Amino acid sequence: MSQTPTPLVEMRHIGKAFGGVQAVDDVSINLYPGEVVALLGHNGAGKSTLMKMLAGAYPLDNGEIVISGEKAHIRTPVDAQRCGIESIYQTLALADNLDAVANLFLGRELLTRWRTLDDHRMDAHARKVFHRLNKNFKNVRTPVRRLSGGQRQVVAISRAIYFNAKILIMDEPTAALGPEETAMVGSLVRQLKADGVGIFLITHDMPDVFGLSDRLAVMKNGKLVGTYRTTDVVEDDVLGMIIAGKQPHDIAQTLSL
Repeated sequence: MSQTPTPLVEMRHIGKAFGGVQAVDDVSINLYPGEVVALLGHNGAGKSTLMKMLAGAYPLDNGEIVISGEKAHIRTPVDAQRCGIESIYQTLALADNLDAVANLFLGRELLTRWRTLDDHRMDAHARKVFHRLNKNFKNVRTPVRRLSGGQRQVVAISRAIYFNAKILIMDEPTAALGPEETAMVGSLVRQLKADGVGIFLITHDMPDVFGLSDRLAVMKNGKLVGTYRTTDVVEDDVLGMIIAGKQPHDIAQTLSL
């Protein structure tokens, strides 16, 4: 009998309050290598707050985070990056006036032995990682404000995988993209899965949920409604959880594989 793999991430009994508002209330969720877990819920459900604690943007009030079987102390985004966690937000956090290469290494530039920017090495490394994700992406010296939405996603995802992300948080990655670019992002997600990267996917887009995720977790009012294999539910089940906090009948929850 094959053993269940160790989760990349275990978030155990996580809690977070802002003043008198309990934004996240005793939530436990996990993520395995090569898996996409979709996080769903209305605005204010707590899903983004939960992920921002994993990314080091907010400190935990309660609970613990375990990365690859070891308890992690994530207090800042730098701590998260050291744990192999990278985030891609809806706004992408790209510097529009800089080109793709500069954005890839922004804040983590490669230096020569004389402590000057090693532009040649950064260019070579950037082209290699861009080509890995999209062989047709050649506008690497164009300011990113002039790139398409799909090309900007390539830059953001390349930044994550270049720095050896094992855990990727993607916040609405296909928002405001056209059908062709949405399909390209879907292909990138599948490629990352094949490479063993675990992905938390925050989305409102049901085609993304059913086309990309292995499991889905629904939050409402800061609490976890349930976690299910995507193949075990239909869209009406998911909408019932999101809107009414109602679990589907006769379906076993899958908190772990």
